[in-house]
Amino acid sequence: MAIVDVTVIPVGTETASVSRYVADIQTILQTYKNEGKIEFELTPMNTIIEGELPILFEVIQAIHEAPFNKGIHRVATNIRIDDRRDKATSMSSKLASVQTKLKEKE
Repeated sequence: MAIVDVTVIPVGTETASVSRYVADIQTILQTYKNEGKIEFELTPMNTIIEGELPILFEVIQAIHEAPFNKGIHRVATNIRIDDRRDKATSMSSKLASVQTKLKEKE
């Protein structure tokens, strides 16, 4: 399973706030999650999505299109992919690994 870090940036919004666009994207992601295709987590600066790589590319395209569907004429999307194939990994397992290392230091 792969993990992607995605930031969708609508360019040319009426105000400096983009939270309404972020909310639209989260709704799209929730639909994919409800279908059992992904897991995701919103952070203050981006969204982390976990799933099979072909599905993640589909999801990324869907969320990239969301601001266009609201009348925005330019969108910049930043994507970072962590695709580890030597062992199974997940968002939670990566966090647990760090927590284990922190406890070892105590």
